[in-house]
Amino acid sequence: MQTLGTKRTSTAGTERARPGPGRDLSALLAGAAVALGAVGAVLALTDSGSPLRGPFALFFLFSAPAAAIAAILRGLDPFARVLVSVAGAVVVDMLVAQGMLAVHRWSSDGGIIAVAAISCLIAVPVFVRHMRRRTTADKGV
Repeated sequence: MQTLGTKRTSTAGTERARPGPGRDLSALLAGAAVALGAVGAVLALTDSGSPLRGPFALFFLFSAPAAAIAAILRGLDPFARVLVSVAGAVVVDMLVAQGMLAVHRWSSDGGIIAVAAISCLIAVPVFVRHMRRRTTADKGV
């Protein structure tokens, strides 16, 4: 008896273009989230009296580390990546708050700057890896 199987082609490294108007929606939402977080950080750092200062700053405090952690975890499935990045963002925020309270240097401006710096440090390896791929691709062409 012989077993016949179908051979599937590998699509691991390829990305399919989605047809229709929703193909750029994720990039649009990511851009809006970055803008919203940046507005929150600016409003908090300038001590604005706007009623949007609190919600936008809170959005920044959770979205900046979550985005940086999610960028590193490219290999996970989407649900796991969201779960781990949100948990990591909470951990980063709590460690910053606990560290500032432990050394008696609590300030909202310092917390926002510390979270932004830690988020940038988490995201640096992703950008370095991307630039290495880009330069090796340019040399190969």
